Amino acid sequence: MVTSDNAQGRVPGRRIDVQVDGVGMVRILGTNDTLLKRLESHYPLVDVHVRGNNITLSADGDPESDAQLDAAHRLVEELTTMAKNGADLGVGEVTQSARILREKSGSPAELLSQSILMSRGTSIRPKTLGQKEYVDAIDDNTIVFGIGPAGTGKTYLAMAKAVQALQRKEVERIILTRPAVEAGERLGFLPGTLTDKIDPYLRPLYDALGDMMEPDLVPKLLAAGTVEVAPLAYMRGRTLNNAFIILDEAQNTTPEQMKMFLTRLGFGSTMVVTGDITQVDLPVGASGLSLVTRILSDVDDIHFATLTSADVVRHTLVAEIVDAYTTYEAHQQAVDYARRENTRTSGRRKGQS
Repeated sequence: MVTSDNAQGRVPGRRIDVQVDGVGMVRILGTNDTLLKRLESHYPLVDVHVRGNNITLSADGDPESDAQLDAAHRLVEELTTMAKNGADLGVGEVTQSARILREKSGSPAELLSQSILMSRGTSIRPKTLGQKEYVDAIDDNTIVFGIGPAGTGKTYLAMAKAVQALQRKEVERIILTRPAVEAGERLGFLPGTLTDKIDPYLRPLYDALGDMMEPDLVPKLLAAGTVEVAPLAYMRGRTLNNAFIILDEAQNTTPEQMKMFLTRLGFGSTMVVTGDITQVDLPVGASGLSLVTRILSDVDDIHFATLTSADVVRHTLVAEIVDAYTTYEAHQQAVDYARRENTRTSGRRKGQS
């Protein structure tokens, strides 16, 4: 670290130089310097300059800019370590690393470098602190509920853990299931055979499998029964031993269906249940996913992992959309509550008069 005084008589400033090898520098800067710009947006009081393989961070000597300078320095070091370890860095990694450092939750290079699978040269791994805790919970518990909005990797990471378990011979088969209910539609009104009607609901699971396995291997595993993709109704009456079982879109289960599914658990099996309780498409009645959070919250070996907009790894707009809807729904709930209270109060007054 090199400290220099400001030549114009202002408060003495500080400067930190970080040396990065050529390949690491390319990864840290990102395409069109997008990652560098994101780093600067997190620490607006820090000036960042790149020359050759050297990154220079500088700031005025006041306490606030000093704190940002130290934080930026640590973030660059963490990103450098991640780049050396072969991690694919993106805007999300920069943001999440800054968040982890800000919350003092540990080292981003350690937390975000855990590879679950290698698929076609790409590492499938948790990209946020919430995702890391979710993946760790799957390792440590028999049943895990992954609850959160779209884009948080609930299903994708569960699928990766399932494929990993199969490859390690920790389980003998993978069972993937979904309730065949979407946006109030009923299967009987859809054209085609039963298989034709069901396939669209299960297609996202097939797509995820295709991302994680060789394309010619998936049909063989499906034909052999090593991998099974089926509607939730097909689980009734079965006991599922030595399997990794994933129930996706669980917010669209009824309480009865949720109980039926959970009681299919056999010996040597792991269950992961994923869903978004704000996206219920059931025509009527309560969601089994909403209810189960109250019924099983104190049961050992069952874990509820809650993911938020901070764990969204899709386009940055997705997180903003999720937050906007959350704010709107909270406002609507407050308005509805106030309206009910006013109605109740008015009713009491009328009864007394």
